[in-house]
Amino acid sequence: MQKILVIAYYWPPAGGPGVQRWLKFVKYLPDFGYEPVVYVPENPSYPIVDNNLEKEIPSTIQVLKQPIKEPYGWAGLLSKKKTKTISSGIIQDKNPSLIESILLWVRGNFFIPDARKGWVKPSIHFLAKVIADEGIKTIITTGPPHSLHLIGLGLKREYNVQWIADFRDPWTSIGYHKKLRLMPWAAKKHKSLEKEVLVSADKIIVTSQTTLEEFQAITPKPIKMITNGFDESLSAKELDRQFTISHLGSLLTGRNPLGLWQALKELTAENETFNKALKIKLAGVVSEDVQKSLTDLGLDAYLDSLGYLPHDKVIETMQSSQVLLLIEIDSEETKGIIPGKLFEYLNAKRPILAIGPTDWEAGNMVEEVNAGKFLHHSDVALLKDVLLDWFNQYQKGKLLCSSQGIDTFHRKALTESLAKFI
Repeated sequence: MQKILVIAYYWPPAGGPGVQRWLKFVKYLPDFGYEPVVYVPENPSYPIVDNNLEKEIPSTIQVLKQPIKEPYGWAGLLSKKKTKTISSGIIQDKNPSLIESILLWVRGNFFIPDARKGWVKPSIHFLAKVIADEGIKTIITTGPPHSLHLIGLGLKREYNVQWIADFRDPWTSIGYHKKLRLMPWAAKKHKSLEKEVLVSADKIIVTSQTTLEEFQAITPKPIKMITNGFDESLSAKELDRQFTISHLGSLLTGRNPLGLWQALKELTAENETFNKALKIKLAGVVSEDVQKSLTDLGLDAYLDSLGYLPHDKVIETMQSSQVLLLIEIDSEETKGIIPGKLFEYLNAKRPILAIGPTDWEAGNMVEEVNAGKFLHHSDVALLKDVLLDWFNQYQKGKLLCSSQGIDTFHRKALTESLAKFI
C-alpha cells in the first residue's frame, strides 16, 4: 500500500469533535490502498480529554510524536480558568475581564496563525527524515489549528511531495476570528498566510459548500467537499420517559437560542402536561450567557447539566433523547459551519431541531434528508408549534425520525471519496 503522512493536532486522548474526523479516516484508508502514518504532538494542551478514544486507534497504524511548546502553560499562571475557556473557543462577547482582553490580544497578534505556531519548524525538521525513510509521496495537514498547514507548506517547498490541506473549519472567515482583537497588520498577516496555503497546496479539502466557494475565489487548485460523518452501527436504545430536548456538545458564547428558551418558557406556562414532562439536557461546555438566559427565564428546574461525556455516552444520550438540538450562531460567517455532531445525530435517528442563520447549510441538510425541522431562533411562534406537535406525537409514543439517504455520510463511504481524491 502507498504510505501517506497525516499531520494532526487533535488525536486521542483529545475529546470533542475535532479528533473524530481523522481518527475514522485512518481506520478506513487501508481498505482503499493507503497506509497512514500519523504525526501528532507528544504533550499537547487539550481542553477536553476522552481517554476512551485511545481504544479506537487502529493497532496497525504507526503514530509518530514530537514535543510541542504551547503558551497555554504560562498563560494559565494569569488565569487557568480563562485560559482553558479561550483555548476551548469560548470568548465572552459582553464585559470581558481585563485578563481575558489581554489573553485575546496576545493570542491574536503574537501567535499567528495560532498558539501552536512553535511546533512548525521542529516538525518540518523531524518529518524530513520520516518522508525519506517511509517513502512518503503524499502528506495531509488538517486544521484548525491552521499552523499545521504551515508544516505542509514548509515540507512542500523542500520535498517533492503532494500536499493536501484539509480545512475542518474556515480560517479567517470563522466567527471567532473577529473576536481576537487583531491589529491591522495582524489581520493582514492572517489573510496572507491563508492565501499562501491555498495557492501552494496541491489539493484542498473542505467540509461545506460555503467554504468551497469561498476558497474557489482565492485559489485555482482542486477543492473537494468531504463532510464529517458517522461510524457506529447502533443498536436500539430505550427512549427517555420524559420529553427530553438534548444538546450534545459545547454551547459556546454567542450560540444562545433565546427564542427557543422563550418558546419553552411559554409552553411550560401554558401547558401543564408539557410542564411536567419537559427536561432540557445539555452535555459539554456551556457558556455563561446560555446559563444566565436559562436562569433568567426560570428554566433551571427543567435543566439537566451533564457536563463533558465520553463519546460512547454521548451516543447513548443521543439515542435515548426525544429531540436533538443543533444550534449555530446567527451570523453570515456561520452559515457554512456544519457541526460534526449533525452526522451522529442522523445516525441516532431522533428528530432534530436545527436553529441557525438563514441559509445555514446544516439546517438545510436536516430538512433535505427529512431528519427534522430548521428554524430561526427569533421565530418563537413557529418554534412553539413544532415543539407542541412533537410533544403530542411523544405522548402517543409516535415521535419518530424518518430520515432518508444518510448512508452517504458513513465514514467508510466518505473515506472512499477521500481516497479517490488523493
